[in-house]
Amino acid sequence: MTMKSTLLAAGAVLAMAFPAAAEKLPLSAISSYLNSLTTAQAGFTQLNEDGTRSAGQLYIKRPGKMRFEYDPPNEGLVMAGSGAVAIFDGRSNQPPETYPLKRTPLSIILAPNVNLGRERMVIGHTEDGIATVVTAQDPDNPDYGTIKLYFTANPVTLRQWVINNGDGGTVTVRLGELKTGISLSNDLFNIRKQEGRPER
Repeated sequence: MTMKSTLLAAGAVLAMAFPAAAEKLPLSAISSYLNSLTTAQAGFTQLNEDGTRSAGQLYIKRPGKMRFEYDPPNEGLVMAGSGAVAIFDGRSNQPPETYPLKRTPLSIILAPNVNLGRERMVIGHTEDGIATVVTAQDPDNPDYGTIKLYFTANPVTLRQWVINNGDGGTVTVRLGELKTGISLSNDLFNIRKQEGRPER
């Protein structure tokens, strides 16, 4: 075997051992993916800013709806629906903490029409060798915080996000297998019903 053919063979072996780095997904492809994500369910692991870890099931129904069901012993529940985010403490009889959804970075991916090409919305667009990483904010209210989204390709899939709530605190959510296009009842995201209050 000649030196040239030996080098080519070695190069082929190395190429198989070390896959080519992932290509950075364009913002238009990511926007299209998020807009096509009407319903989804996945297991998740959450890393909190105090170093604690939680797990549970995540449900998404776009636009505007999301639900985090936490596994015991947490017993917590976080719901987004009807323009609000409600945080229920399963060990308390107090009403949930409630915030306007538009004041949280989650509103970016739950919007009726996600357009990451909007001016000043994306403040970071990189590729880390495994995933495309997009850091986004509300361009009109950057003080609401940022969300850093991780996507893999072929096909485009949301894998993780990191929320910075604007005061320096961060929460990381890592997703398991994302099941999409499933049937989800609106009751899963009904904050008033969860509170035991009558419908308006």
